[in-house]
Amino acid sequence: MENVEAKQPDFYNYLVENYKRICYNISEAKAKFRSDNDEVKLMGVTKTVAPEIVNASVDLGINLLGENRVQEFLSKKDLYSKNADVHIIGHLQTNKVKYIINEVSMIQSVDSLKLAGEINKLALKNNLVMDVLCEVNIGDEASKSGVSTLLLDELLEQMSGMEGLRLRGLMTIPPVGCGEAVFDKMHGIYLERKSKYGECFDTLSMGMSGDYELAVKHGSTLVRLGTALYGARKYINTEEK
Repeated sequence: MENVEAKQPDFYNYLVENYKRICYNISEAKAKFRSDNDEVKLMGVTKTVAPEIVNASVDLGINLLGENRVQEFLSKKDLYSKNADVHIIGHLQTNKVKYIINEVSMIQSVDSLKLAGEINKLALKNNLVMDVLCEVNIGDEASKSGVSTLLLDELLEQMSGMEGLRLRGLMTIPPVGCGEAVFDKMHGIYLERKSKYGECFDTLSMGMSGDYELAVKHGSTLVRLGTALYGARKYINTEEK
């Protein structure tokens, strides 16, 4: 922490101010629309962010990290703080699962039976149970990953029967500017499935830098923030595209 601050005082102060603002905004949204007992986790999305900056944010208390790219994660993971808890949140190819099965605590982007089956196979091979979220394409956007709402229940049923998976909930990326109705719809979908799959089904990963307050209002339990936390690209490592 002290070394980072000494080398990059402007960035460190910037990071602290961003973190304070985000925490305040989440608290305000919870106070207006949620129960005091509701937990909303803050995840730092670390795509292209240098390890020393990631570790500075971990020191501030943001120990939950979201990685989009397997190759980038593998190149940085040994430099991360031991206090970091890493999830895969980006589109995951089945042939990359073997590289991260023992390196992360959750895979949030499971969107097909093929991927779920591969995770299950490798989890059992490695004597573990992997926490997973099913990614939902709530806006039915062709450019985004995720299972459609029409096929969601079939995939969830198949995943719930896999011994190497622990089905923890749903993840989604609502369309930009979609409005509150989409967030409310996604929350309803989550609650309906939670009533079926029980107490372990406890995570709705919804909300990014541009809409996290709206996501908190509509029941998100985990928001994934990159730009709002780490800021403009002048502050981050751009060597890996």
